[in-house]
Amino acid sequence: MKVLKFGGTSVGSAARMKDVAKLICDGEQKIVVLSAMSGTTNSLVEISEYLYKNNIAGAYERINALEQKYFDVIEDLYSTAEYKVEVKKELKSHFEYLRSFSKSVFTLFEEKAILAEGELLSTTIFQLYLKEKGENCALLPALEYMRIDKNAEPDTAFIAENLTKQLALQPDMMIYITQGFICRNFYGEIDNLQRGGSDYSASLVGAAVKADEIQIWTDIDGMHNNDPRFVEGTKPVPVLHFEEAAELAYFGAKILHPTCILPAKLNNIPVRLLNTMDPNAAGTMISNQSKKGKIEAVAAKDGITAIKIKSGRMLLAHGFLRKVFEIFESYHTPIDMVTTSEVGVSVSIDNAKRLDEIVNELKKFGTVTVDREMVIVCVVGDMNVENIGFQAKVVNAMSEIPVRMISYGGSNYNISFLIKAEDKKRALNALSAALFN
Repeated sequence: MKVLKFGGTSVGSAARMKDVAKLICDGEQKIVVLSAMSGTTNSLVEISEYLYKNNIAGAYERINALEQKYFDVIEDLYSTAEYKVEVKKELKSHFEYLRSFSKSVFTLFEEKAILAEGELLSTTIFQLYLKEKGENCALLPALEYMRIDKNAEPDTAFIAENLTKQLALQPDMMIYITQGFICRNFYGEIDNLQRGGSDYSASLVGAAVKADEIQIWTDIDGMHNNDPRFVEGTKPVPVLHFEEAAELAYFGAKILHPTCILPAKLNNIPVRLLNTMDPNAAGTMISNQSKKGKIEAVAAKDGITAIKIKSGRMLLAHGFLRKVFEIFESYHTPIDMVTTSEVGVSVSIDNAKRLDEIVNELKKFGTVTVDREMVIVCVVGDMNVENIGFQAKVVNAMSEIPVRMISYGGSNYNISFLIKAEDKKRALNALSAALFN
C-alpha cells in the first residue's frame, strides 16, 4: 500500500481536485492524505482573530465568504444534483459549527477546533466526489487515530493501533481518504501537528501501515538544487538521502516539512516528491540510499540572529558552554549553528522572541554582540571527510561573500555559512555557478 499526500494547492479548486482524482484512481489500494484547500487555513485563522476580539459581525462575514467559496467549488466539481444537495447539506453543518463559536468564550482550544475544519471540509468534498464517480472509497477520520502525547510528540503506538482498527472497519476499499495536519492531544482535545503538518501526517500514516512508499504531491517537480526564486536554471535533484533531505528542509527548502523525514527514515520507507501539475516529472526520491561523492543542493534559511559571547574567563573554564546553552534552553530557544574559540562562542537562532532576556543573561558571562537580519546558507551532499577538495570547492565559491560563521563537521552531509541577508542572492548564485554549472 502507498500513502499519497496532496497539499493545499493540489486541491485548491474543483479543477485541481479532478486532476488529483485522475492520479489516484489507478486500481491500486492507497491512503490519500489531504490538506485544507489553499487559502482556507488563513481564512480560519482570520475568523479566530475576530472571535478572540468578540467581533461577531466580522467573524460571520468571513465565515459567509468562505462558505460561498466552497459552494462555488461544489457547483464546478459535481455533475449530479443529488450529490450537490448531499454535499451542501454536509458543508452547511460544518459552517453552522463555525458560527456556534460566537456563543461562548473563545480560547486557544476553540481556535484549534476551528483550524481543524479546513481538512474536514476538503476530505468531505473529495471523498463524496470519488463516490459520485463510482470509486470504491472511504473516509478515515484522523481524529479517531492521530494523537500526540503530553510532550506534543506523535503517539506512534496509539496511531498504529487505532489506524489499523479504522482500516479493519472498511477492509475492502481501494482508496482511503484522511485528513492531514489535525489530531487529538493527550487529553482528547482537537489539536494539530503545526503548520506544514500534513507532510508529517503522511509520514506517520505511512509508518503505521508499513507503506511501500510515501508520496508528497505539491506544485513543484521535486526538491531543486537551489532556490528557483533567486537562481535561474535550477533543477530537481533525482535522489537524496534522508539526512540530506532533512538538512535541506530545515534550512529553507519549502517543498517538504522537516518533521516529515523521521518516521519514514526510521521505518525505511522511501519518500517521493512529485508535482500535481506535471505528474510525469520524475521528482525526487528520498531514501536511505545516497549518491557518493556528489554535492546535491543548496538551501537558505532567513530570519537568523547571530549572538557572540566573548569572555576572557572562558579559557580553561569547564562548564562555560553548559551555562551558555542552559540560558537558551531556559527560554525555549533552539540554536542552529555553533562555533567556538578559546575566548568566545558564537551561536545563531531563528527565533528572536526572547532575545532581550537571553542577551541580558549572557552578559553575566562576557561581552555580547548581536547581529540581526542574517541568513544561513547550507550546502548539502556527500561531505565525508575522505572526499578531499569538496570543502575547498564550497569555500572558494564563497570567496567574494563576507561570512560571519562557518559550520562543518557536525554532519557528513552539509557545510553551513552564516551571511548577511543582503548577500543571500549573490551567495546562492555563486554556489550554483561553482558547484552545478
